[in-house]
Amino acid sequence: MNTSASAKQTSSFFDFFNFDLTASMSEKVANVGFIDSDFGQPTQDADLLKQLSFVPGLKEILMLRQVHALEHATVWVLGQSTSYSSNFQVDNELLSGLSTEQGFYLYGEVNISNLRRAVTLALHRLTNGEVDLAVHPRCGTNASVAMLLTAGLAVGMHLLLPFRPIEQLVGLGLAATTAAEIAPDIGALAQRYVTTAIPFNLAIENITVTRDMWGREAHFVKVRWQE
Repeated sequence: MNTSASAKQTSSFFDFFNFDLTASMSEKVANVGFIDSDFGQPTQDADLLKQLSFVPGLKEILMLRQVHALEHATVWVLGQSTSYSSNFQVDNELLSGLSTEQGFYLYGEVNISNLRRAVTLALHRLTNGEVDLAVHPRCGTNASVAMLLTAGLAVGMHLLLPFRPIEQLVGLGLAATTAAEIAPDIGALAQRYVTTAIPFNLAIENITVTRDMWGREAHFVKVRWQE
């Protein structure tokens, strides 16, 4: 997630991402501690890496997706109240993150001890069924999806409508409005099935106070890959 501050049928094309929306998210995670096969198996990425080890950068891509999910879940956990509730999520807009294949940066005021507990709890909850924590509304994926939708719909309207100023302006307005309405849902799908993955293969190494490549102060949660 580049958080700022943060279909109904199975398709073989999406088998790698286990694309299946035939049940609601709440039904998928009703039993904490049980990992539904529709949301991936603990050995899925490890097996894929063994089979396609010759593909350059595959491990980094798989690791980045898992780190991305852990980053989202950590932000959710930090924003939640002290009472444990998997059904009540609070978004702390003062926190944001940036994922890399080695770990993620967390921006915002947070006690390192609280962060350590939050990361550990986030990893535990994700790998024990709370897959909804992997999706965050302020993720940069949503912004990218919104821009692509707006551009695509605008081009479509431009080609479909008469080339007169009034019709073109109306078409542009319709494109922007439609994109704004559907982008959050499509962005959430893109996060869940493309840009994140349950971090079955991640182990937390350490958390340090550092600066990112732009010189901004942040906490860096370093992780490592484990089979």
